[in-house]
Amino acid sequence: MINIDDTICAIATALNPAGIGIIRISGNEAVKIVSNIFVNSKKEKIALKESHKIHYGYIYDEKKNDLIDEVLILTMLKPKSYTAEDVVEIQCHGGLLVLKNILNLLVENGARIAEPGEFTKRAFLNGRIDLSKAESVTDIIMSKNNYALKASFNQLKGNLSEKLNSFREEILESTAFIEACLDDPEHMSVDGFKPKLKSQCENIISELDAIIKNYDNGKLIKEGINTVIIGKPNVGKSSLLNTLLNENRAIVTDIAGTTRDTIKESINLNGITLNIIDTAGIRNEDNIDTVEKIGIDRAKSEAENADLIILVLDSSRPLDKNDEELIALCKTLNKKTITLLNKSDLCSSAHLSNPHINFSTKTKEGLQELTATIEKMFINKNLDFNNEIFISNERQLQSIKNARISLQNVLSSIEKDVSEDFLTIDLTDAYTHLSQVLGIEVTDDLVNEIFSKFCMGK
Repeated sequence: MINIDDTICAIATALNPAGIGIIRISGNEAVKIVSNIFVNSKKEKIALKESHKIHYGYIYDEKKNDLIDEVLILTMLKPKSYTAEDVVEIQCHGGLLVLKNILNLLVENGARIAEPGEFTKRAFLNGRIDLSKAESVTDIIMSKNNYALKASFNQLKGNLSEKLNSFREEILESTAFIEACLDDPEHMSVDGFKPKLKSQCENIISELDAIIKNYDNGKLIKEGINTVIIGKPNVGKSSLLNTLLNENRAIVTDIAGTTRDTIKESINLNGITLNIIDTAGIRNEDNIDTVEKIGIDRAKSEAENADLIILVLDSSRPLDKNDEELIALCKTLNKKTITLLNKSDLCSSAHLSNPHINFSTKTKEGLQELTATIEKMFINKNLDFNNEIFISNERQLQSIKNARISLQNVLSSIEKDVSEDFLTIDLTDAYTHLSQVLGIEVTDDLVNEIFSKFCMGK
């Protein structure tokens, strides 16, 4: 059983050799524990009394009479710290052995190793941040592109919290007013209140709809666009993957069917993350062996689950039956599709009336147009990353949807002229669902599950 009154410690920097390493300590005994092992060059202990001050000295193992490392120590006394507890950070040399020795010394002096995400969990439990802000911390760390970073940072700043808290206040005031009128009908009346409540619920629903609508954008921004490259054998699919990656990731030969299985890579294309899947060439021939057939089935399956399909056709040859079947497949799947007429550096023999991009993996002709097309498809230039709210968290989305349903029930009840005391039931439900987004009304199990996904030292 984890005791939140324990003083915890963990390495906060990556576990790789580096110039600098940081160890973080938090809890009531943080200052005392570090003071026991922090000395000057004469091995005299240095007092750590002032908050937000950097101290210079050495980490000292008194039992072994051994100076472990030359360090800088930053003290942040509660409540003005990340966890709202006393926090001390030790900046030492970034060797793994140095970090391990200091960490062991802290444990010997009374600290314990922190659980994953326990520092941020304490910040949440101590009321410094709400749950939506806590979740944005790990999103910032895991951001794959600048769009995702901006969206996560804005949530950390409190864009989502401020919006939902304002809704909660409105709902709470309306609920309290109705209950006060019911408790004291001689002095307060609900007459004429329903139209005001109707307008209030409609406004909140409209704003919740905007947040829900942005969920798909937020998810794509955070996780990346699942992009599948399909086409016949030898049209240049693997060459396209290599071009986008700017490295020879996939084997390229003149032999049809070289790629038998899917190859998955992630790239950052002008700020957009693409999770690219190169697939086996799709063709309908009699001489296909079992292995190639499995590869073709996988290619079609990946296309069905993709956010974006890049269909590659060979412009140096006339389109044939296999090409036409692939074009028809993309239409049937009804996915966002970009058609590339590859090998544009060669003599063009293919004719295609559908929108397409002339492309060459050899000269990189069409690469800028491909990038611009993807950006236009998935990133709305009207999106304001500084002010709009982008949630990419299924837990948050479901709670917001539930709040919307409750408010819609209020509107339906008003339409049916239901008694005001029944309206408070759905209003209270809406308030509860919005509170769950912020972590105000959540179970311990859910909190533990969320923070277990965090990295050590955060």
